[in-house]
Amino acid sequence: MINGIFGSLAVLSVALLLWQWLAAWRFPLHQRNTEFQPGATRILPSGCSAFLPAVTLLKSLKGCDAATEDCLRSWFVQDYAGEIQILFGVVAADDPVCGIVQKLIREFPQRNAQLIVCGPPVGPNAKVSKLAELEKLAQHEILVISDADVRVPKDFLQNVAVPLSEPNMGLVNCFYRLANPSTLAMQWEAIAINADFWSQVLQAQTLKPLDFALGAVMATRRRNLAEIGGFTALADCLADDYQLGNHIARKGHRIALCPVVVECWDPPMTWRAVWKHQLRWARTIRVCQPLPYFFSILSNSTLWPLLWLLPFVGTLRFEWFMGFWFFRTVIAVLLQKRLTGSWADHTWIWLVLLKDLLQVAIWFCAFAGNKIEWRGQQYTLRRDGTLVKK
Repeated sequence: MINGIFGSLAVLSVALLLWQWLAAWRFPLHQRNTEFQPGATRILPSGCSAFLPAVTLLKSLKGCDAATEDCLRSWFVQDYAGEIQILFGVVAADDPVCGIVQKLIREFPQRNAQLIVCGPPVGPNAKVSKLAELEKLAQHEILVISDADVRVPKDFLQNVAVPLSEPNMGLVNCFYRLANPSTLAMQWEAIAINADFWSQVLQAQTLKPLDFALGAVMATRRRNLAEIGGFTALADCLADDYQLGNHIARKGHRIALCPVVVECWDPPMTWRAVWKHQLRWARTIRVCQPLPYFFSILSNSTLWPLLWLLPFVGTLRFEWFMGFWFFRTVIAVLLQKRLTGSWADHTWIWLVLLKDLLQVAIWFCAFAGNKIEWRGQQYTLRRDGTLVKK
Protein backbone atom coordinates (compact mmCIF):
# COMPACT_ATOMS: atom_id res chain seq x y z
CA MET A 1 0.00 0.00 0.00
CA ILE A 2 2.80 2.43 0.91
CA ASN A 3 4.47 1.69 -2.39
CA GLY A 4 1.22 2.48 -4.18
CA ILE A 5 0.96 5.85 -2.38
CA PHE A 6 4.53 6.71 -3.33
CA GLY A 7 3.78 5.68 -6.90
CA SER A 8 0.76 7.99 -7.04
CA LEU A 9 2.81 10.85 -5.59
CA ALA A 10 5.54 10.19 -8.16
CA VAL A 11 3.06 10.49 -11.01
CA LEU A 12 1.53 13.60 -9.42
CA SER A 13 4.93 15.27 -9.05
CA VAL A 14 5.72 14.71 -12.73
CA ALA A 15 2.30 16.07 -13.72
CA LEU A 16 2.93 19.18 -11.61
CA LEU A 17 6.36 19.58 -13.21
CA LEU A 18 4.82 19.41 -16.68
CA TRP A 19 2.20 21.98 -15.67
CA GLN A 20 5.01 24.23 -14.36
CA TRP A 21 6.83 23.98 -17.68
CA LEU A 22 3.69 24.73 -19.71
CA ALA A 23 2.87 27.78 -17.57
CA ALA A 24 6.41 29.09 -18.10
CA TRP A 25 6.38 28.38 -21.82
CA ARG A 26 3.16 30.34 -22.37
CA PHE A 27 4.44 33.49 -20.63
CA PRO A 28 5.91 36.07 -23.11
CA LEU A 29 9.29 36.18 -21.38
CA HIS A 30 11.78 38.73 -22.76
CA GLN A 31 9.10 40.37 -24.92
CA ARG A 32 9.63 44.11 -25.34
CA ASN A 33 7.13 46.95 -25.61
CA THR A 34 8.43 48.32 -28.91
CA GLU A 35 5.61 50.87 -29.09
CA PHE A 36 7.14 52.66 -26.09
CA GLN A 37 10.44 53.67 -27.64
CA PRO A 38 11.82 57.06 -26.51
CA GLY A 39 9.65 59.85 -27.88
CA ALA A 40 6.70 57.57 -28.56
CA THR A 41 3.23 58.17 -27.18
CA ARG A 42 0.68 55.70 -25.94
CA ILE A 43 -3.06 55.71 -26.61
CA LEU A 44 -4.68 55.07 -23.23
CA PRO A 45 -8.03 53.30 -22.86
CA SER A 46 -9.77 56.65 -22.52
CA GLY A 47 -8.48 57.60 -25.95
CA CYS A 48 -5.97 60.23 -24.82
CA SER A 49 -2.24 60.18 -25.49
CA ALA A 50 0.40 60.28 -22.77
CA PHE A 51 4.17 60.41 -22.77
CA LEU A 52 6.13 57.85 -20.79
CA PRO A 53 5.74 58.78 -17.11
CA ALA A 54 8.40 60.47 -15.04
CA VAL A 55 9.83 58.07 -12.47
CA THR A 56 11.81 58.21 -9.25
CA LEU A 57 14.18 55.34 -8.57
CA LEU A 58 14.73 54.49 -4.89
CA LYS A 59 17.90 52.53 -4.04
CA SER A 60 18.72 51.39 -0.52
CA LEU A 61 22.45 50.65 -0.32
CA LYS A 62 24.84 49.11 2.16
CA GLY A 63 28.38 48.06 1.31
CA CYS A 64 29.65 47.11 -2.14
CA ASP A 65 31.39 44.40 -4.10
CA ALA A 66 32.98 43.97 -7.52
CA ALA A 67 29.64 44.12 -9.36
CA THR A 68 28.11 47.10 -7.54
CA GLU A 69 29.34 49.82 -9.90
CA ASP A 70 28.06 48.05 -13.03
CA CYS A 71 24.71 47.37 -11.38
CA LEU A 72 24.26 51.02 -10.38
CA ARG A 73 25.54 52.31 -13.72
CA SER A 74 22.84 50.35 -15.55
CA TRP A 75 20.28 52.78 -14.09
CA PHE A 76 22.23 55.87 -15.19
CA VAL A 77 22.34 54.71 -18.83
CA GLN A 78 18.61 54.01 -19.23
CA ASP A 79 17.27 54.77 -22.71
CA TYR A 80 14.03 56.32 -21.50
CA ALA A 81 12.00 59.26 -22.82
CA GLY A 82 10.52 60.27 -19.46
CA GLU A 83 12.21 62.12 -16.62
CA ILE A 84 14.27 60.04 -14.19
CA GLN A 85 15.19 60.95 -10.64
CA ILE A 86 17.60 58.58 -8.84
CA LEU A 87 17.83 58.58 -5.04
CA PHE A 88 20.41 56.48 -3.20
CA GLY A 89 20.10 55.94 0.54
CA VAL A 90 22.83 54.89 2.97
CA VAL A 91 23.03 54.82 6.76
CA ALA A 92 26.60 56.12 7.08
CA ALA A 93 28.58 58.62 5.02
CA ASP A 94 31.69 56.43 5.31
CA ASP A 95 30.00 53.43 3.68
CA PRO A 96 32.33 52.33 0.83
CA VAL A 97 29.42 52.36 -1.62
CA CYS A 98 29.24 56.15 -1.27
CA GLY A 99 32.41 56.56 -3.31
CA ILE A 100 30.91 54.56 -6.17
CA VAL A 101 27.68 56.56 -6.13
CA GLN A 102 29.54 59.88 -6.07
CA LYS A 103 31.72 58.74 -8.96
CA LEU A 104 28.65 57.88 -11.05
CA ILE A 105 26.95 61.19 -10.20
CA ARG A 106 30.06 63.01 -11.49
CA GLU A 107 30.20 60.78 -14.57
CA PHE A 108 26.54 61.47 -15.46
CA PRO A 109 25.96 65.13 -14.51
CA GLN A 110 22.86 65.23 -16.73
CA ARG A 111 21.12 62.76 -14.45
CA ASN A 112 19.01 63.99 -11.55
CA ALA A 113 20.73 61.81 -8.95
CA GLN A 114 21.37 62.31 -5.25
CA LEU A 115 23.03 60.41 -2.38
CA ILE A 116 21.16 60.66 0.92
CA VAL A 117 22.57 59.76 4.34
CA CYS A 118 19.51 58.48 6.17
CA GLY A 119 18.73 58.54 9.85
CA PRO A 120 18.44 55.60 12.27
CA PRO A 121 16.12 52.77 11.17
CA VAL A 122 12.53 52.87 12.39
CA GLY A 123 12.27 49.06 12.48
CA PRO A 124 14.25 45.84 12.02
CA ASN A 125 14.16 46.22 8.23
CA ALA A 126 16.83 48.86 7.61
CA LYS A 127 16.21 48.77 3.84
CA VAL A 128 12.59 49.81 4.26
CA SER A 129 13.58 52.56 6.74
CA LYS A 130 15.86 54.08 4.10
CA LEU A 131 13.15 53.79 1.44
CA ALA A 132 10.75 55.66 3.73
CA GLU A 133 13.19 58.59 3.92
CA LEU A 134 13.94 58.54 0.21
CA GLU A 135 10.24 58.55 -0.71
CA LYS A 136 9.85 61.93 1.01
CA LEU A 137 12.31 63.40 -1.52
CA ALA A 138 10.70 61.79 -4.58
CA GLN A 139 9.64 64.31 -7.22
CA HIS A 140 7.45 61.98 -9.28
CA GLU A 141 4.34 59.86 -8.81
CA ILE A 142 5.85 56.66 -10.22
CA LEU A 143 8.30 54.99 -7.83
CA VAL A 144 10.71 52.24 -8.89
CA ILE A 145 12.27 50.27 -6.03
CA SER A 146 15.29 48.12 -6.80
CA ASP A 147 17.75 45.99 -4.85
CA ALA A 148 21.36 47.10 -4.84
CA ASP A 149 22.69 44.03 -6.67
CA VAL A 150 20.36 44.31 -9.68
CA ARG A 151 21.59 45.14 -13.18
CA VAL A 152 18.98 46.06 -15.78
CA PRO A 153 18.98 46.37 -19.59
CA LYS A 154 18.89 49.85 -21.14
CA ASP A 155 15.23 49.59 -22.13
CA PHE A 156 14.04 48.38 -18.75
CA LEU A 157 12.22 51.50 -17.53
CA GLN A 158 10.19 51.88 -20.70
CA ASN A 159 8.91 48.35 -20.15
CA VAL A 160 8.30 48.31 -16.39
CA ALA A 161 6.80 51.77 -15.82
CA VAL A 162 4.34 52.17 -18.68
CA PRO A 163 1.82 49.48 -17.56
CA LEU A 164 1.08 51.69 -14.57
CA SER A 165 -0.88 53.95 -16.93
CA GLU A 166 -3.67 51.39 -16.53
CA PRO A 167 -5.96 52.81 -13.81
CA ASN A 168 -6.24 49.60 -11.76
CA MET A 169 -2.60 48.56 -12.07
CA GLY A 170 -1.13 48.79 -8.58
CA LEU A 171 2.36 47.36 -9.01
CA VAL A 172 4.61 45.98 -11.73
CA ASN A 173 7.47 43.62 -10.94
CA CYS A 174 9.69 41.27 -12.91
CA PHE A 175 11.63 38.03 -12.84
CA TYR A 176 15.33 37.94 -12.09
CA ARG A 177 18.17 35.53 -12.68
CA LEU A 178 21.26 34.76 -10.66
CA ALA A 179 23.83 36.00 -13.17
CA ASN A 180 27.08 34.87 -11.57
CA PRO A 181 26.86 31.51 -9.75
CA SER A 182 30.61 31.47 -9.12
CA THR A 183 30.74 28.62 -6.58
CA LEU A 184 29.28 25.13 -6.50
CA ALA A 185 26.89 26.16 -3.75
CA MET A 186 25.68 29.09 -5.88
CA GLN A 187 25.14 26.69 -8.78
CA TRP A 188 22.73 24.82 -6.52
CA GLU A 189 20.93 28.07 -5.75
CA ALA A 190 20.94 29.01 -9.42
CA ILE A 191 18.82 25.94 -10.20
CA ALA A 192 16.31 27.05 -7.58
CA ILE A 193 16.19 30.60 -9.00
CA ASN A 194 16.89 30.29 -12.74
CA ALA A 195 14.91 27.09 -13.36
CA ASP A 196 12.32 26.58 -10.64
CA PHE A 197 11.27 29.74 -8.82
CA TRP A 198 10.09 31.91 -11.71
CA SER A 199 8.21 29.06 -13.36
CA GLN A 200 6.52 28.13 -10.07
CA VAL A 201 5.33 31.74 -9.73
CA LEU A 202 3.71 31.47 -13.17
CA GLN A 203 2.24 28.10 -12.24
CA ALA A 204 0.63 29.66 -9.17
CA GLN A 205 -0.67 32.52 -11.31
CA THR A 206 -2.70 30.06 -13.40
CA LEU A 207 -4.78 29.40 -10.26
CA LYS A 208 -5.29 32.97 -9.05
CA PRO A 209 -4.13 36.52 -9.81
CA LEU A 210 -0.75 37.47 -8.42
CA ASP A 211 -1.11 38.86 -4.89
CA PHE A 212 2.53 39.48 -3.98
CA ALA A 213 5.63 41.08 -5.50
CA LEU A 214 9.14 39.94 -6.34
CA GLY A 215 11.63 42.36 -4.90
CA ALA A 216 14.41 42.68 -7.47
CA VAL A 217 12.58 45.59 -9.11
CA MET A 218 9.09 46.90 -8.34
CA ALA A 219 7.25 49.89 -9.81
CA THR A 220 4.23 51.44 -8.14
CA ARG A 221 2.53 54.79 -7.58
CA ARG A 222 2.98 57.01 -4.53
CA ARG A 223 -0.78 57.04 -4.00
CA ASN A 224 -0.86 53.23 -3.94
CA LEU A 225 1.95 53.28 -1.41
CA ALA A 226 0.14 55.87 0.71
CA GLU A 227 -2.98 53.71 0.61
CA ILE A 228 -1.22 50.96 2.56
CA GLY A 229 0.43 53.27 5.08
CA GLY A 230 3.70 53.94 3.22
CA PHE A 231 7.01 52.17 3.67
CA THR A 232 6.88 52.62 7.45
CA ALA A 233 4.02 50.09 7.53
CA LEU A 234 6.56 47.49 6.31
CA ALA A 235 9.47 48.45 8.58
CA ASP A 236 9.03 45.39 10.81
CA CYS A 237 8.61 42.92 7.91
CA LEU A 238 11.25 40.57 6.57
CA ALA A 239 9.65 40.02 3.15
CA ASP A 240 8.94 43.68 2.45
CA ASP A 241 8.60 42.97 -1.29
CA TYR A 242 5.99 40.26 -0.71
CA GLN A 243 4.14 42.41 1.80
CA LEU A 244 4.19 45.50 -0.45
CA GLY A 245 2.58 43.56 -3.28
CA ASN A 246 0.16 41.76 -0.97
CA HIS A 247 -1.01 44.97 0.72
CA ILE A 248 -1.56 46.65 -2.65
CA ALA A 249 -3.42 43.60 -4.01
CA ARG A 250 -5.68 43.56 -0.95
CA LYS A 251 -6.69 47.12 -1.78
CA GLY A 252 -8.14 45.76 -5.02
CA HIS A 253 -5.28 46.68 -7.38
CA ARG A 254 -3.67 44.41 -9.94
CA ILE A 255 -0.10 43.07 -9.76
CA ALA A 256 1.59 42.57 -13.13
CA LEU A 257 4.72 40.74 -14.25
CA CYS A 258 6.95 42.59 -16.72
CA PRO A 259 8.41 40.16 -19.31
CA VAL A 260 11.88 41.76 -19.10
CA VAL A 261 14.32 39.77 -16.94
CA VAL A 262 16.88 41.55 -14.75
CA GLU A 263 20.16 40.20 -13.36
CA CYS A 264 21.20 39.74 -9.74
CA TRP A 265 24.95 39.79 -9.10
CA ASP A 266 25.95 38.27 -5.77
CA PRO A 267 29.41 37.97 -4.20
CA PRO A 268 30.80 34.42 -3.96
CA MET A 269 28.89 32.39 -1.36
CA THR A 270 29.83 29.23 0.55
CA TRP A 271 27.55 26.25 1.18
CA ARG A 272 26.85 27.59 4.65
CA ALA A 273 25.85 31.02 3.33
CA VAL A 274 23.63 29.58 0.61
CA TRP A 275 21.99 27.22 3.10
CA LYS A 276 21.18 30.16 5.42
CA HIS A 277 19.83 32.13 2.48
CA GLN A 278 17.63 29.28 1.31
CA LEU A 279 16.38 28.58 4.84
CA ARG A 280 15.54 32.24 5.42
CA TRP A 281 13.70 32.30 2.11
CA ALA A 282 11.82 29.07 2.96
CA ARG A 283 10.74 30.26 6.40
CA THR A 284 9.63 33.56 4.90
CA ILE A 285 7.46 31.83 2.28
CA ARG A 286 6.11 29.42 4.90
CA VAL A 287 4.99 32.36 7.05
CA CYS A 288 3.57 34.34 4.12
CA GLN A 289 1.80 31.42 2.41
CA PRO A 290 1.68 28.50 4.88
CA LEU A 291 -0.75 26.21 3.04
CA PRO A 292 0.78 26.52 -0.46
CA TYR A 293 4.25 26.07 1.02
CA PHE A 294 3.16 22.96 2.94
CA PHE A 295 1.84 21.35 -0.25
CA SER A 296 4.84 22.45 -2.33
CA ILE A 297 6.62 19.23 -1.29
CA LEU A 298 4.22 17.36 -3.63
CA SER A 299 5.95 18.90 -6.65
CA ASN A 300 9.36 17.42 -5.80
CA SER A 301 9.78 15.17 -8.82
CA THR A 302 12.98 13.61 -7.50
CA LEU A 303 11.83 12.71 -3.99
CA TRP A 304 8.65 10.77 -4.76
CA PRO A 305 9.98 8.66 -7.66
CA LEU A 306 13.02 7.85 -5.53
CA LEU A 307 10.89 6.72 -2.57
CA TRP A 308 8.70 4.70 -4.92
CA LEU A 309 11.50 2.87 -6.68
CA LEU A 310 14.19 2.70 -3.98
CA PRO A 311 13.15 -0.83 -2.91
CA PHE A 312 13.92 -2.00 -6.44
CA VAL A 313 17.57 -0.90 -6.61
CA GLY A 314 19.41 -3.29 -8.87
CA THR A 315 16.33 -4.30 -10.82
CA LEU A 316 15.02 -3.21 -14.17
CA ARG A 317 12.27 -1.29 -12.43
CA PHE A 318 14.78 1.03 -10.79
CA GLU A 319 15.74 2.18 -14.26
CA TRP A 320 12.37 3.92 -14.28
CA PHE A 321 13.79 6.31 -11.73
CA MET A 322 16.53 7.24 -14.17
CA GLY A 323 13.77 8.06 -16.62
CA PHE A 324 12.05 10.27 -14.05
CA TRP A 325 15.33 12.00 -13.23
CA PHE A 326 16.14 12.49 -16.92
CA PHE A 327 12.74 14.12 -17.46
CA ARG A 328 13.23 16.36 -14.42
CA THR A 329 16.69 17.39 -15.64
CA VAL A 330 15.52 18.17 -19.16
CA ILE A 331 12.75 20.40 -17.81
CA ALA A 332 15.25 22.21 -15.54
CA VAL A 333 17.59 22.78 -18.50
CA LEU A 334 14.77 24.11 -20.69
CA LEU A 335 13.48 26.43 -17.97
CA GLN A 336 16.93 27.82 -17.28
CA LYS A 337 17.53 28.34 -21.01
CA ARG A 338 14.21 30.18 -21.29
CA LEU A 339 15.08 32.55 -18.44
CA THR A 340 18.76 33.15 -19.16
CA GLY A 341 18.67 32.83 -22.94
CA SER A 342 21.82 30.71 -22.89
CA TRP A 343 22.89 27.09 -23.18
CA ALA A 344 26.37 28.13 -22.10
CA ASP A 345 26.87 26.32 -18.80
CA HIS A 346 25.26 22.98 -18.04
CA THR A 347 28.05 21.55 -15.91
CA TRP A 348 25.58 21.90 -13.02
CA ILE A 349 23.11 19.37 -14.48
CA TRP A 350 24.02 16.69 -11.95
CA LEU A 351 23.11 19.16 -9.18
CA VAL A 352 19.40 18.99 -10.11
CA LEU A 353 19.02 15.72 -8.19
CA LEU A 354 21.01 17.07 -5.22
CA LYS A 355 19.05 20.33 -5.24
CA ASP A 356 15.72 18.48 -5.02
CA LEU A 357 16.91 16.32 -2.14
CA LEU A 358 18.37 19.29 -0.27
CA GLN A 359 15.07 21.06 -0.84
CA VAL A 360 13.39 18.33 1.20
CA ALA A 361 15.69 19.15 4.12
CA ILE A 362 15.01 22.87 3.66
CA TRP A 363 11.25 22.17 3.64
CA PHE A 364 11.43 20.29 6.95
CA CYS A 365 13.67 22.92 8.53
CA ALA A 366 11.26 25.66 7.45
CA PHE A 367 8.68 24.17 9.84
CA ALA A 368 11.20 23.40 12.57
CA GLY A 369 11.67 26.93 13.88
CA ASN A 370 11.25 30.67 13.43
CA LYS A 371 14.84 31.80 13.85
CA ILE A 372 16.60 33.41 10.91
CA GLU A 373 19.88 35.19 10.27
CA TRP A 374 19.69 38.28 8.08
CA ARG A 375 22.58 40.60 7.33
CA GLY A 376 24.55 39.27 10.28
CA GLN A 377 21.72 39.75 12.80
CA GLN A 378 19.62 37.09 14.53
CA TYR A 379 15.84 37.50 14.42
CA THR A 380 12.68 35.68 15.38
CA LEU A 381 10.11 35.56 12.60
CA ARG A 382 6.54 36.00 13.82
CA ARG A 383 3.48 34.41 12.25
CA ASP A 384 2.48 37.70 10.64
CA GLY A 385 5.85 38.00 8.88
CA THR A 386 7.28 40.66 11.20
CA LEU A 387 10.70 40.46 12.84
CA VAL A 388 11.86 40.62 16.43
CA LYS A 389 15.58 41.14 17.02
CA LYS A 390 17.13 38.61 19.41
